[in-house]
Amino acid sequence: MHDKPRIPQDMLVKWQRVVDILARLLDVPAGLIMKRVPPEHRVFIASRSRDNPYVVDDTFTLDTGLYCDTVMRDRRLLLVRDAAKEPVWDRNPDLKHGMVFYLGLPLAWPDGSIFGTICVLDEKTNEHAIAYTDLLAEFKEVVESDLAFLVEGAERAGAQRELEKARDELESRVRERTMELAALNRDLNNEVETRRRTESSLRRRETELEEVNAALKVLLKQIENSRTELEEQILSNVNRLVFPYLDRLRRRVADRKGRAYIDIVEANLNELTSPFGGHFSATFARLTPTELEIAKLVIQGKTTKAIAGILNTATSTVDFHRNNIRRKVGIRSARVNLRTYLTSLH
Repeated sequence: MHDKPRIPQDMLVKWQRVVDILARLLDVPAGLIMKRVPPEHRVFIASRSRDNPYVVDDTFTLDTGLYCDTVMRDRRLLLVRDAAKEPVWDRNPDLKHGMVFYLGLPLAWPDGSIFGTICVLDEKTNEHAIAYTDLLAEFKEVVESDLAFLVEGAERAGAQRELEKARDELESRVRERTMELAALNRDLNNEVETRRRTESSLRRRETELEEVNAALKVLLKQIENSRTELEEQILSNVNRLVFPYLDRLRRRVADRKGRAYIDIVEANLNELTSPFGGHFSATFARLTPTELEIAKLVIQGKTTKAIAGILNTATSTVDFHRNNIRRKVGIRSARVNLRTYLTSLH
């Protein structure tokens, strides 16, 4: 589509959380979502970091040696460890802020046109940030999924407008036909044959209306199915592309503060995806991959000991995860059987 939809406020708030989390986890002063608005590249979202020199609506002229120029041109990851040591970047406008380190990815609309970039910058080489390149890629997927959702919503709204237009035209036709029928009825008393022709015409028109109504019902069903499929796809993408990496990251991060940040990310993602999916999928989306695996084994009737053997872990560890599952799915009473409850969600 040529006219791209406007980014709504709730999505801007969500993206703000994304760049704030990126800045904290990657330990950089600047996390940005940039938007390409030729002939300029504009700061669309800036992390609320204390030392971030960039603010929303800062603009840079395109094709002037920006890091982001290369990202959008090549449409792939760009890593600059220290621009001060690489002559190719000596005219880069970001150097006026002292930002010699850059890690960024392109952001695109569903039709492939460039939206902008998502990136982090630092005043020094940041090996810690490089280790989180996969997380940056996952957040790129989150933003692009949002863009796809907006486009789908705009297309759905356009279809709705066409539907309403068709309905109005149909109502107009009905009014016109009603007036015609009234005129015909005035002639029925004078000519029997005219009455038969009028009745035949009326039956044909009623059939047309029934066919149009049936077509409208099919169109409405298709629109609803598309919306449901999109919501399920978004939920599936988050569960498949984000949560497994959060679980792996949690196992690698030893400090309490780092784990707290991971918990915040997981909680925010659960909040963002909670409106999607049915009760069963929304409930299970809150589980970690390990908890989800144990939940499936519980549904299959496996005992704690059997699960521990399958996963090659201690029974105490399985009990710990079972307690977490009970808490996340909302079981308050110890008398409620976990397998019975999970099976009832199917």
